[in-house]
Amino acid sequence: MLPASSDAPLRFYSTGDAFGEFSNFAPFPVKIGGKTWPTSEHYFQAQKFQDAGHAEKIRKSGSPMMAARLGRNRKAPLRKDWEAVKIGVMRQALLAKFTQHAELRELLFSTGERRLIESTPNDDCWGDGGDGSGKNMLGRLLMEIRAQLRKEAAG
Repeated sequence: MLPASSDAPLRFYSTGDAFGEFSNFAPFPVKIGGKTWPTSEHYFQAQKFQDAGHAEKIRKSGSPMMAARLGRNRKAPLRKDWEAVKIGVMRQALLAKFTQHAELRELLFSTGERRLIESTPNDDCWGDGGDGSGKNMLGRLLMEIRAQLRKEAAG
């Protein structure tokens, strides 16, 4: 683990790398809406659809990669408001993940005030696009949640 006082951005992506726990593919179940979701990725992907059967198929899928594939399949129609609600859905998933797993909350706190970046050329919305041109929404939400949870802990 790097010192929290460092100013260098903290880059993460793969679950097997340092801070890979921040990935939505990391194996930390979340309880939301009366159901347990194997990963935050399962929850996020399932929320794209109004079809409860398709959402349940995603929830029960055997891996976060399978959940992502099912969520990207456009044979089932996306909910009409998806673009308007997707950031809030991700925020909800991450808040559940980092409040329901104390070890993850502590890991998040250990990053100090460092900028968190999901570093991947595969995603320019949730990640940095690989070259810093992406929106890095996952990193931004993690920093927002870090600040919120710190404030709540300080009480």
